[in-house]
Amino acid sequence: MSYRLLSFRSGREARAGILVGEQIYDAARLVGQPAWSSVLGVLEDWSRAHRAFAAAAKRIAAGKSRAKGGPLKRAKLLAPVLYPGNIFCAGANYTDHMAEMARAQGQPPGPNMKQLGEKPWHFVKTSRSSVVGPDAKVKLPAYSQKVDWEVELVAVIGRTAKDIPAEKALGCVAGYTIANDLSARDAMRRAGNPATSPFHYDWVSQKCFDGACPLGPWIVPAGDIRDPHKLGIKLWVNNELMQDSHTSNLIFDTAEQIAMLSSRVTLQPGDLVLTGTPAGVGMGRGRFLKPGDSVRLWVEEIGEFSHTLA
Repeated sequence: MSYRLLSFRSGREARAGILVGEQIYDAARLVGQPAWSSVLGVLEDWSRAHRAFAAAAKRIAAGKSRAKGGPLKRAKLLAPVLYPGNIFCAGANYTDHMAEMARAQGQPPGPNMKQLGEKPWHFVKTSRSSVVGPDAKVKLPAYSQKVDWEVELVAVIGRTAKDIPAEKALGCVAGYTIANDLSARDAMRRAGNPATSPFHYDWVSQKCFDGACPLGPWIVPAGDIRDPHKLGIKLWVNNELMQDSHTSNLIFDTAEQIAMLSSRVTLQPGDLVLTGTPAGVGMGRGRFLKPGDSVRLWVEEIGEFSHTLA
């Protein structure tokens, strides 16, 4: 019997939880490890924690545990990682999204960066200010009228990694979750700086406003995902399907991204790698989020969660 790792509200406290079936168990109390009361604490000791949780889940499923859980349907889920150390986001990393964005800018689709011999490219999002959980109400930033949606598969790092080769990179992943990389499209450029200037783009305003990274609903251990590059991925706005693609359309796969990042910085347990978004974003449609909208995100083998805009 497998489990899902999550964060939930217990009174006024955020706690790490283990979902087995439809019941949530307090992770630290379940296995008698106080240091595992938060998901970050769990990820800092991932190998040992994963073995303990898997064994506990097996005992629960076999009816050999006296642990008492609470029903999932009554729980208040929080973002599964409170709060990530670093959030790395892949830019322009789906073949269908690249073609879509070229059309939106009136340009013909050309070769992608991998075909041109380039390496994966990432920007960063803030952590504590950006990350919110399932059912959150994200306040649209006052300076933007064009906030866009971007569903992404997220790799959660569970082991320190530096200069790791791509063939070993997935061994650093504790599990996978889902994110919405919300983007203020009309704040991405600074008009006073020419396009050739390194200061032309405003990544903080575009990508880092409060609530810009809804995350959820939980982390699925990496061993439970047969292949992270063979997963359906979808997003709905007000129940209208907007993004409907597959992680096989990634340009640089998850392992290549982790390898590249680790060649530049040391990846730490609790870091997140958002692997890119597929076609179907608002910019390609000339349509953007407005107050009252509901967004639902789904990735195959992981699950789904929703949030609203205020």
